[in-house]
Formats: sequence, C-alpha cells, structure tokens
Amino acid sequence: MEIADKNNESGGGNGLGKYLAGHLRDYGLLVALIAIMAFFQVVTNGTLLKPVNITNLFLQNSYIIIMALGMLIVIVAGHIDLSVGSVMGFVGALAAVMMVNWGWPVWMTIPACLIAGVFIGAWHGYWVAYWKIPAFIVTLAGMLVFRGLSLWLLEGQSVGPFERSFQSLSTGFIPDLFGVGRPNATALVAGVLAVILILWMGFNQRARNAKYGMDDEPFAFFIARNIIVCGALFYVMYKLAGFRGLPNVMISMTVLTVIYAFITENTVLGRRIYALGGNEKAAKLSGIKTEKLTFLAFVNMGMLAALAGLIFAARLNTATPKAGFAVELDVIAAVFIGGASMSGGSGKIIGAVIGAFIMGVLNNGMSIMGIGIDYQQIIKGLVLLAAVFFDVYQKNKA
Repeated sequence: MEIADKNNESGGGNGLGKYLAGHLRDYGLLVALIAIMAFFQVVTNGTLLKPVNITNLFLQNSYIIIMALGMLIVIVAGHIDLSVGSVMGFVGALAAVMMVNWGWPVWMTIPACLIAGVFIGAWHGYWVAYWKIPAFIVTLAGMLVFRGLSLWLLEGQSVGPFERSFQSLSTGFIPDLFGVGRPNATALVAGVLAVILILWMGFNQRARNAKYGMDDEPFAFFIARNIIVCGALFYVMYKLAGFRGLPNVMISMTVLTVIYAFITENTVLGRRIYALGGNEKAAKLSGIKTEKLTFLAFVNMGMLAALAGLIFAARLNTATPKAGFAVELDVIAAVFIGGASMSGGSGKIIGAVIGAFIMGVLNNGMSIMGIGIDYQQIIKGLVLLAAVFFDVYQKNKA
C-alpha cells in the first residue's frame, strides 16, 4: 500500500509538472504582466495604477489591441500583414477629409471608412490567396502605397478638428446609469458582473471537461488563476470608478475580444484557421477552402485596421501624415509576445491582448520614468526577441 501511495504521489507530481510544462506560456504571460506592472508601480511611486493613468493605458493602447486581434488570425493562418500601420493612418486621413473637407456627417463617415478597410484587406488577400504572392511582399507594397496615399490625401498637412460625436469614439465615457456620480456605480456593477461571468464560464468549462473525460487544469491552479484574474479585473474597475468610469474604447475592445475568442476557440471557422496555419496542404486535402479562408483573414484585418484608424484619429482630434508610422511593429510584437508561433497554427486571442498590454505597460511605465525613446526601442526589441526565442526553444525541446 505504501509503495502504491508513493507511486500515485510521484505520478501526480509528474502530471502536475507535465501540465505546467504544457501551459508554461499561458501562466508565464500572466505572471510577466503582473510582474511588469508591479515593478513600474514601485519605481513610479504609484503613478502607474492611478485612475487617470489606467484610463490613459486603455486610450493609448486601444487601437493596438484591436489590430492585434486581426493580426493574430493572420499569423495563425501562416501569414503576416506589414501594412496595418499605413492602412490605419490612411483611413484616419480619409475620415478627416470626408468630415472636414467634404462635409460628410459622422454617421456616414464611419461605415464608409470601415468599408474602405474591407476593400483594402480584400486587395491584399486577393494577391496572397489566389496568386500565391508571399504576404510579406504584398503587405510591404501595401505599406508603401497607403503611406503615400495618406500624404497625397492630406496634402502633407494635418486635418481637423472633428465633431464631438466622432471624438467620443475614443475619448468618450459610458455615463453612470445609476446617477451616483463618483464613484461611478456603472463601472462597479460592470466589474461585479464580469467577475461573476468569468467564474461561471470557468466552472461550466470544468464541468463540461469532466463530463467528457477531458484533461483539465489542476483545481488549485484554477482557483489561483481566477483569484488573480478576477481580483485584478475588479481592482481596475474600482480605479476607473473613481475617475470617469468606463471608456467607450474599453467596451469596444472587450466586445471584440469576446467575439474573436469565441470564434477562434468554439467554432468550425476558428478550427479551420488553425488547421490552415498548421499545414495548408493537409487542410486543403481535408476539404477546407484554404484560399477563401486566407482571403477572409486579410479582409478582417483590413476592417480592424480601419476601425483602429478611426479610433486613433478621434483620440488625436486630427489626422496627420505621420499617423500609424511603425505601429505595425507594436502590433506584430504584441501577437508574438502573446504566444503566437512564427510558423502559424498556434496562438490565442487572450494571449495577443495580454501581449498588447505588456507592450503598453512597458511604453507607459518607461515614459513616466523619463526613459528616452532610444532606450525604449532597445528594451522592446529585446523583449520581442526573448518571446520568440522562448517559442523556438519550446518547439525544439518538444
């Protein structure tokens, strides 16, 4: 009996170690984000987590996160899009010209710009999917084309300002539905509901896995992870409630993140995207329309880049020829830091969002500390290299 018990303990330990090894990236991302935030909270004397700065974090990184959702799908499908920064800048310029120079109302400008983004994505997707031109080349050409079109459209000048209704796309806040004022009761209620929803979904998933005999996260880790996530979420909501409440862009990001997480993890379309990136030939032989799927991945990326362009222009209250310059690097870095594989076929939406927040906190924290842009670029580059090295190391080890 003693020998059997020792064997069971050994097996449990090995099982726990195996689980941790298989999910090291997921836990590592969460731990890294918390550690980075804790570090900057200390060295900035508490400035990082002040309500106004938390709000700024959402406003400053909203367009990065939105584009990271689309970039993850493109990278999971085995491609890349270098044009997103230029497309973002071009759509912002287009919106500015429509509203300021042409006199278009906001309700016409926004859908027109989103449609323009869809067509831009379709243009890229057509060459990549049906002519088999490498996405790197196609989107590099797109980056140059739309950078030039932005300069031509704006005639080298900034165009603005915009109507208040358009600015609210980025800088607006959800009003307190309960009329309390401060603290913002709507933000507090939203925090409580979000915690309840996360816990309900987590326990429901565990019950479903147990029903079908699927391996699941050790209960201790499940509890610890949810305590950390829910505690951090409610803390952020509490801080926001003490300032101006929920920013509009936070709601947009949350809704989009939930939608894309559901599509990638719980639908046939999502499974096919992962199959496409894992082995395109095998996916095609299994009946998946790989060309159509690639085409749609770029169409989706174009639409999200257009939305990011509108949000960015609304936040600045002007469109500038330099808008979106080098933004594609932050978007791609966020996806790779979030766990996506360079070779395609793996990566999660939540990971991309966490990766974007890691980049955002690094930018914000270093700026508060007064670190120059030169050193900021060096540090971000090293962080990206470390993330990619970790991915390659894990694959070679497997």
